Amino acid sequence: MTLSELAKISTIEKVCIHSLESNLYQLSIISNGEEHYITDQKGKFVTSHNKLDLQHMFDDKHVDEMVLCHQSAYDEMVGQPIGETNVLEVPLGEPFN
Repeated sequence: MTLSELAKISTIEKVCIHSLESNLYQLSIISNGEEHYITDQKGKFVTSHNKLDLQHMFDDKHVDEMVLCHQSAYDEMVGQPIGETNVLEVPLGEPFN
């Protein structure tokens, strides 16, 4: 989903700010039960070194839930099955209206 498509949506079920590495975040939303990663007009994923910048993109929207997501790459190193998702989701404040 592009930024211009995102601008047309006023209500969002869930905003996911994905922690990729030290101080780098990527953005996706869940709308109508589908997850959409947000891209610019050239198709490049929207990223930021400041998660607050990504949060402020939704100041004028109704958001039911906003979370910080982190997925560990280390489970397979400690004997856990490969391919299972182990996403940690941390709520970011109260619902945003």
